[in-house]
Amino acid sequence: MTSVADVIVKVLEESGIERIYGIPGDSIDPLVDSIRKSNIKYVHVGHEEGAAFAASVEGKITGKPAAVMGTSGPGSIHLLNGLYDAKMDHVPVIAFSGQVESDMIGHDYFQEVNLLKLFDDVSVFNQMIVNPDNAEYLIRRAIREAKTKRGVAHLNLPVDILRKSVNYKGVKDTVEAKVEYSVDFTKAKELIKKSERPVIMIGGGSRGSSKGINDFAEKIGSPVIYALNGKGILPDDDPKVMGGIGLLGSKPSIDAIDKADLLIMLGTVFPYVNFLPKDVKTIQVDIDPSHIGKRINVDLSYPIPVDSFLKIDVEEKDEKFYEKMKGSKEDWLNSLRKQEESNDKPMKPQKIAYLISQKCAKNAVIVTDTGNVTMWTARHFRASGQQTFVFSSWLGSMGIGVPGAVGASFAVGNSRQVISFVGDGGFTMTMMEMITAKRYNLPVKIIVYNNSKLGMIKFEQEVMGYPEWGVDLYNPDLGKLAESIGFKAFSISDPNDAETTIDEFLKTEGPALLDAIIDPNERPMPPKLTFKQAEGYVISIFREKLQGI
Repeated sequence: MTSVADVIVKVLEESGIERIYGIPGDSIDPLVDSIRKSNIKYVHVGHEEGAAFAASVEGKITGKPAAVMGTSGPGSIHLLNGLYDAKMDHVPVIAFSGQVESDMIGHDYFQEVNLLKLFDDVSVFNQMIVNPDNAEYLIRRAIREAKTKRGVAHLNLPVDILRKSVNYKGVKDTVEAKVEYSVDFTKAKELIKKSERPVIMIGGGSRGSSKGINDFAEKIGSPVIYALNGKGILPDDDPKVMGGIGLLGSKPSIDAIDKADLLIMLGTVFPYVNFLPKDVKTIQVDIDPSHIGKRINVDLSYPIPVDSFLKIDVEEKDEKFYEKMKGSKEDWLNSLRKQEESNDKPMKPQKIAYLISQKCAKNAVIVTDTGNVTMWTARHFRASGQQTFVFSSWLGSMGIGVPGAVGASFAVGNSRQVISFVGDGGFTMTMMEMITAKRYNLPVKIIVYNNSKLGMIKFEQEVMGYPEWGVDLYNPDLGKLAESIGFKAFSISDPNDAETTIDEFLKTEGPALLDAIIDPNERPMPPKLTFKQAEGYVISIFREKLQGI
């Protein structure tokens, strides 16, 4: 006989879950003690929100579930924001919430919260363990549901049930058969053959398909544009890559879309339909059938993995449409360089993003918080094609940057450099997770864009005709703060010092923070639009929080 808590942890181990993020508490202490005796790594965070953000980012990078836990009442409530990030980005996470003794449920007991009701919207699976004999089944099912439905599986754990004895049954090893798709591509090949100006648009569902996308685009002569989650799948300096689309996007991407006679959407459900072409033949490929036609009507749908679609055998085109876009891309890059190479004071944030991209590891993991900072990474960080980019893409939550760096560092170990870009507003929300990074000797590199403003909100207010109000920040001395935790601290205010300081910052062996004092009035302007487009888009810049997913 063993305890329910021991059974839960044993199944987690068997399922390959390596970590659980959280903070101990009386209602989950039986689970904590079982973790202590196991091979699962317990990551003691500063705040449960940070635990959920870290687990979400780990899952975004590995594709495998990580686990989080919170004690009864407030400890579990704190998990929700990070879990919603996982939900909306379709990331597998196992969430455990503590609960009061089962015979006290319904008594309005201390820290008694109806967590099943509270977690219902965020979860793809949501159950309380009320019978010890059912515990093994429920944890196995929770893991399976999180993996297959790519979301949050939640188990609520009354503390007395965790201590109950139960027989461990075990499960047979299951061999997962590889699925091969047999698809008739005749109609797609016909559309591609007739097309003179095809455009490929990629999103998060295209990750892992870099070579196939490159070869396919080259063959049909297509420019490649990307939604935010598609950044980094191909290198930004590839002549086929026009850049991002949407409010965070580029002028050549808009030019390509405006001229397209065929749009091929690969693994993206880009939400901002005003940026997509109208009355253009469209092929959409997405492994989730519910995403097909979700934004615009499509002519051909392929509910299959992107890799399976890329097996299509198409004729190579003699004339390459992407070559005709060369001038547009060069003009755009020249306009960006004026910002990136500026030595104006106060310093331009674009300069920092660009310099980091030129000096960091070619296979680095780049975690970016939400706000103006998203624009600087999306547009001015030149992706190598080997890097992994992580955003709070669909939730758009501030505060993911520092705990996200923790989750990313655990996900990749010492094999890759982890860099996090954060605004000072997002940084101060979750900066306590720097303590977590230091506690576990994670060599994360955190860049803070310090303008003492909630910059994006300031810009929203200005464009919507309101006076700037309520956006000033009172920042501590970030260098002293970092050093008190055990980070090595750097600061830049003079753009002439940027290169040498960034070199030293990135070469630091342990965790380091770069306090970049930037121009508070630098605006995250969208790419150049026609008057008609601008008329409809200006207000949406703010409603949609500058996220080009």
